[in-house]
Amino acid sequence: MEIDVTCHLEAFRRFLVNSTCRSFIPESYLRDPEVFPEKESEPGSIYVEALDKVTLKRIRDITFVNANEVFGIIYKSKSGHSKLNWRQQRGPMGRVTGNASDNSLGNLAMARVISQEYMEELARREGPPMEEPPAEMMPPAQPTPPMESPPMQSPPMPQQPAPSVPSFPPDEEEDDFEAADADEEEQEDMEEQEREEAA
Repeated sequence: MEIDVTCHLEAFRRFLVNSTCRSFIPESYLRDPEVFPEKESEPGSIYVEALDKVTLKRIRDITFVNANEVFGIIYKSKSGHSKLNWRQQRGPMGRVTGNASDNSLGNLAMARVISQEYMEELARREGPPMEEPPAEMMPPAQPTPPMESPPMQSPPMPQQPAPSVPSFPPDEEEDDFEAADADEEEQEDMEEQEREEAA
């Protein structure tokens, strides 16, 4: 996001510290308004332009310098998304121009380089955030394919019971035999009676 704002040199120094070395800068350097961080190696770089500059100490990839009569600072973030220049206008006041990422905007606001009102103005300038399309405009959800079920197996056919010969209780079987015997005797009596009559 492009910015163009006027700020105090101390505010921009705090921005440099917050962006690069806040976690390990010595406390004495943090409180000294003439101590600035510099970084030469990529990714990211900081260069302080001053009439008088003395190297103090190197910690990690940051070199701390004591600078007097600063008239320019060039800052480039590690990601390359932020490139900012501070140029002296009058005394400790200067003008900051360039492009700042969302992360750099947060650090600029924390250091009081830009105000909350300025951030809101930048947001309006960039336009409202994209909103989700209404429900009726959203593409319909794809139906979930039905799960394949295993092929249906027909139940086994019940087996027809084999025809069985009716069974009778023992008593009924004996009665049948006795009835048959009685019929034979009666038949013999009738035949004997007929022979007598014939005689």
